[in-house]
Amino acid sequence: MFFKKKSIKTTKADGLSVGLDELIEQKKYLPYIKRRHNNITSDQAGDIRSAFKGRGMELDEVRTYGYGDDVRDIDWRVTARKNETYTRVFSEEKDREVYVILDLSPYMLFGTKKELKSVSAAKLAALLGWQSVVNKDRFGLILYDGQTTRVFKPQSNYKNLMSILSAISETTKNILTPSQQSLPADINIPLQFLRYGIKSRAMVFILTDFKNISNEAQKSIVALTKRCRVYCINIYDYIEEVPPKSGEYKASYSGDNLIFDTSSDSFKSTYYHYFQDKRRTMENFCKRFSCQYVNIRTDKPLYKQLKIL
Repeated sequence: MFFKKKSIKTTKADGLSVGLDELIEQKKYLPYIKRRHNNITSDQAGDIRSAFKGRGMELDEVRTYGYGDDVRDIDWRVTARKNETYTRVFSEEKDREVYVILDLSPYMLFGTKKELKSVSAAKLAALLGWQSVVNKDRFGLILYDGQTTRVFKPQSNYKNLMSILSAISETTKNILTPSQQSLPADINIPLQFLRYGIKSRAMVFILTDFKNISNEAQKSIVALTKRCRVYCINIYDYIEEVPPKSGEYKASYSGDNLIFDTSSDSFKSTYYHYFQDKRRTMENFCKRFSCQYVNIRTDKPLYKQLKIL
């Protein structure tokens, strides 16, 4: 008797949506994003380290210093009072929750090279999901399409991850319909789902372009930083960094058509600094409130830009 191995139907990558097989394929990039201790070279570097590695955050006890203990953990106040060296012992963080807020709203349906922002965001969410499950962390997702918000509670198993990846793939296809694209969007809606119900010390990854982030959304991010570790992953397109080639272009906005010339140096400079300043503003916001900020350009390998090695 022969059993036929169950296979997943592959889809042709067109950059407009993402198939389930493409999301599953993100697992192969895990070796490239595993963090090595004491090897961070950028202040924008991320950290997807397992909760079962390294010392924890909870103080367990204070005891006499012994050979091999980390000198950084010496409790100098107790040492001075007892006239003997004492060290702090921390308990490991276990059962840590990792959340991804995935913005698949109409604002993310933009792209000039390789793929839409929504597709890049979906792949990054899958990559973070695989990393979390492999590390035995509990992975959850807040999926926002501009109209509805779907909440997947954090679990540490492959069945839950596959359900999440299937929902992501389905949503990237559904949002391409004209009726869905006309809907307004506010990233603060999914942020509110976490603001009042998330555990402390959880890790939160926000995947969006931060182009239309409201004051309320910023307040929600600040509130989250007080309880957990927040990573703002800014996804942007090639044309938002590199000005278009010299020439005349026709554009349409709110029913009005206009023609603009990109030949002059002043235009190119203004164009470049406009988008650069928007990214810098968000980066400064993150630095101010102690959350990590990473830029991801859609036409470059995603795993290389996480800067986690």
